[in-house]
Amino acid sequence: MPRYRLTIAYDGTDFCGWQKQEPKDPALGGTPPPASKVDDSLETTKEGRIALRTVQAIVERAVREVVREPVILTGASRTDAGVHARAQCAAFTSHADASQGRGWPAERGTEPLIRAINSRLPEDVLITDAQLVDDSFEPIAGAKSKGYSYTIVSSPHRPLWDRRTVYHTWHELDAQRMHAAAQHLIGEHDFASMAALGHGRQTTVRTIHGCAVTSEPIEAPTGSFASQRLRIDVSGSGFLWNMVRILAGTLHEVGRGRLSSGDIPVILASQDRTNAGPTLPPEGLCLEWIRYE
Repeated sequence: MPRYRLTIAYDGTDFCGWQKQEPKDPALGGTPPPASKVDDSLETTKEGRIALRTVQAIVERAVREVVREPVILTGASRTDAGVHARAQCAAFTSHADASQGRGWPAERGTEPLIRAINSRLPEDVLITDAQLVDDSFEPIAGAKSKGYSYTIVSSPHRPLWDRRTVYHTWHELDAQRMHAAAQHLIGEHDFASMAALGHGRQTTVRTIHGCAVTSEPIEAPTGSFASQRLRIDVSGSGFLWNMVRILAGTLHEVGRGRLSSGDIPVILASQDRTNAGPTLPPEGLCLEWIRYE
């Protein structure tokens, strides 16, 4: 039974996140979701439910059509609605029963597998790599570190072409101040002050391996200050719910002068969410990579 690891890239704008979701049918008393987020072509596992458009559901359906068996696709990171990914990791096991015309035997190779799955995917999601892995490979438990980026456009003018993948702020930001503040986040800390309430984890202690803020000027009509694109790159052993978006919001407040670099250790020590910055919108966030042994 060969097991395959997929690397998946997607524009998360029109997805309800990675994880499959089947809320109660509004006709039976459920909360109506946005019409664009419902996918009537997806099958549900329980009667009286509707299927939301999620990356896991869409890719799993494509894999099932290719291997012609009811595989389960397990992903490494449960990105939220609107969050993007360059290298999400997921895995599935195929029974490879050639006599029944099912499965994907290892001898067929991974390049044809990539092409077959991609031919069944919509334009906002793409398989970029596939590898044959050991039967014991687990995308979640086996992940040793992850890297995210958060991109901010600081400009008196709203962005157009990349508006789906950046967060626009009308405030002038000081990238050097933000980078200096980011260094206080590196190391093992209790990040309770930078986690959404109801995160559901037993511990809020996490280790940040690196955090950097870089910037580059961008062309824009003249305004009250020069336009720039800032990118926050953060890597660590794992992240709490909304942690990177809150981290980015806190550094944003440093950049506009409402917080100082020295405030970061105080915020962490407080373990109080109200002391950190706002949770920035999902469109600027992207899962860049996941590393394994």
